[in-house]
Amino acid sequence: KQKMSVGINGVAHVILTVRDWRRSAPFYRKLLGEFLGLTCVMDAADDKYSKGDGPFLYYVGGRTAIGIMEAKAPHKDENFSQWRCGLHHLCLRVKSPEDIDALYSFLHKLTAECGGATVQGPRNGPWAPGYRSVLFEDPDGIRIEFNYVPGSDKEIENRKRVEKIRQRVKRVREKKYG
Repeated sequence: KQKMSVGINGVAHVILTVRDWRRSAPFYRKLLGEFLGLTCVMDAADDKYSKGDGPFLYYVGGRTAIGIMEAKAPHKDENFSQWRCGLHHLCLRVKSPEDIDALYSFLHKLTAECGGATVQGPRNGPWAPGYRSVLFEDPDGIRIEFNYVPGSDKEIENRKRVEKIRQRVKRVREKKYG
């Protein structure tokens, strides 16, 4: 039997629901627009353009879009919990490991100014060769991670080859020099 399959071409959009629009909107305008350079296609602080759904931000770039909307009663006073059914955290990929360090510096200042917190500073992770990430929370405690993973299969294969050569050299030296 032939299996049917459909290829995914990225994430079209993610909409995050925040408790406090007045606190969260400046945070996301600075992060998404000013720092990450995404294009704001909607910044509706009232219901005029959001069809009664309340304030709404929508940024596009990097083959995705991120929207921010305000929570509705009775959920407006609930805290975000990554262990509740729904979103655990959002992770966005950047283009270089240096971007992780730049994000950390920016986010440290942004969370001090607008609220939120750094959860994990820049670190290398065991999930993939060259994996590097930073994890923080927005003013409502929604966790957002940025990560870098070497993107091309060729780059990953080259790293594996280099590591194999290093291991061989190590074994030869151990045999030869004890």
